[in-house]
Amino acid sequence: MRVVSEPIVVTETVRVPGHALTMRAVRSSGPGGQNVNKVASKVDLRVDLDAIEGLSDRARARLHALAVNRLDADGRLVVTSQESREQARNLEIAREKVRRLLTAALREPRVRRATRPSAAAKERRLEGKKRRASLKRWRGRPEGD
Repeated sequence: MRVVSEPIVVTETVRVPGHALTMRAVRSSGPGGQNVNKVASKVDLRVDLDAIEGLSDRARARLHALAVNRLDADGRLVVTSQESREQARNLEIAREKVRRLLTAALREPRVRRATRPSAAAKERRLEGKKRRASLKRWRGRPEGD
């Protein structure tokens, strides 16, 4: 594993320093002929979540919730990319995935306010149920003579 020196800048205040990123190149899975067996183009990028600068406690909690299934045994975020045949391109894709995840964690969720259906909406719903019940009643056997 090698430390990636270039930081990931998400906003002007939030950034992942280079020392918090470690990258490992591994062999890609799937088809690819001889190339897949000899070239390590898949990128395994690990991010130390505690070293991310500029995150509020709430954003850090949201990030942890978003990344809970992507954490390794040491609590680092694991992002992989094998979309491209080039290692450098896969590293850029993995860095973009980290950037998107952090952007999603920074977004404050909207507060849901409880609402009630209007009287007209309730009436429309009941009318629809009556119409449906009437239709089903017509499908039944005719009443015996």
